[in-house]
Amino acid sequence: MQTVTYDELDSTLAECEATVAAAEAHGSLCGALAAIPGYSAEDWIGDLLVNAGAEAEPRARELLTTLYGETHAALASGLMELEPLLPPDDIPLDQRTTALADWCNGFLFGLGGGLPQAGGWPDSVQEVVTDFSEIGRASVGDEETEETNEVAYVELFEYLRASAQLAYDDLVEHRAQGGAP
Repeated sequence: MQTVTYDELDSTLAECEATVAAAEAHGSLCGALAAIPGYSAEDWIGDLLVNAGAEAEPRARELLTTLYGETHAALASGLMELEPLLPPDDIPLDQRTTALADWCNGFLFGLGGGLPQAGGWPDSVQEVVTDFSEIGRASVGDEETEETNEVAYVELFEYLRASAQLAYDDLVEHRAQGGAP
């Protein structure tokens, strides 16, 4: 279970002048954990806080380290415990949808940091990349009802959870081989 909230992460990243917001940051962590052998909390913190450098506030480092540990444990458990870090349900749907798209784009960025050319990826990971590329352009449809859009959002959220776990699981051999194709 994640103890770090979207709002906590988002405000912490803003205070540290990070170049990404919470959803994209968490997505990039999940993608990097799937693809980069030995990707550590310090690697992620360094990637996020390039503007803050080694001088990042200890509270920020602690929060990011906690989220890293919780996320890594959720993925490594194989029990579908991953919860993509997105805004709470009381936030307007268009903002949640934008964050969901940002999470997908972050995942793809993190994944791309550890994988060779697309030809060597498992088919399941290639499918996740294709789908997340599409979801990364998601927006709320004006022609649909609010209820229909909410249902679609929940379905996409569940798809993110399952697909991120699938990519992590299907790249275990890649990580074990030190990232070799």
